[in-house]
Amino acid sequence: MRIAFAGSTTFSLPSLTALAGGPHELAWVLTAAERRGDRGRPAERPVRDLAQCLRLPVLQPERADARALTAAGAGDADLLIVCAYGQLLSDSVLALFHHGAWGVHPSLLPRHRGASPVASAILAGDVETGVSIYQMERRLDAGPVLAQVSAGVPPRATTPALTEMLASKAADLLLRTLESFTAGELEPRSQDEALATYAPKVTRGSGAVSWRMPAITIDRAVRALQPWPGTRADLCGSPVKLLSGEVMAPRADIADAAPGDLLGIRDNAVAIATGAGAYLLQKLQPPGSRPMSALAFLHGRRVSPPVLPL
Repeated sequence: MRIAFAGSTTFSLPSLTALAGGPHELAWVLTAAERRGDRGRPAERPVRDLAQCLRLPVLQPERADARALTAAGAGDADLLIVCAYGQLLSDSVLALFHHGAWGVHPSLLPRHRGASPVASAILAGDVETGVSIYQMERRLDAGPVLAQVSAGVPPRATTPALTEMLASKAADLLLRTLESFTAGELEPRSQDEALATYAPKVTRGSGAVSWRMPAITIDRAVRALQPWPGTRADLCGSPVKLLSGEVMAPRADIADAAPGDLLGIRDNAVAIATGAGAYLLQKLQPPGSRPMSALAFLHGRRVSPPVLPL
């Protein structure tokens, strides 16, 4: 087959690499249009850079509709593989391909349909996630599932680490699914709408947390919202970004503390009371400053909580 590929993030890279080394012909690559990044520099475009290294035609229309793709030089292709591209594709685009389009999604559909499935899995406390390949249709991530592979969520998983693991699994699953398809062995399975959940797009406001939240909720947010937008909370009257920490084991001597109370220090970390339990904050970043230990931050404000016994 002649295969076209659409992707924009680093999650896309292993799948694009696998396709380039596979038995099918890669026709062209569709990726996000150029944008300005920090300080006026062009934003990173990892899929474009890899495609150029592979000497593949690259299409970067502002909007990926059928007319734009045709004008940008998209030739005939039998199948479109969509892997973290970032735009919804219309029926007219899907109709350009004899076998339609397959979506590669880092979740066990129908759970966590939408823009942020990896972060949503961590925020929800899922112990299992995975990758799904599905036949795309107009509704978001709702088409028949062609193949799935599951993976455990490590207890201290962050979004970047879990995304990297799932990207590797996605590439392997994609090649195996293409092999099954060409052998006529695929059996599409409709998604159970009763089990569907939605993973909304992460925004800058997603990272605001309160010490009134349970410690486990704060911990999940700190791990899920890396590297952007990060989690932010007030500490000693100053807004800080929470970089790392962990939920403390229950302790009778701090059970009656109010949310936000500084309970004590352990090594370079600071225990803070929350709405349920305590959170041991290890690293943070004040506005306009470098990352530092939580203890260094308190010393800079001349705050000295007691030392917590082990």
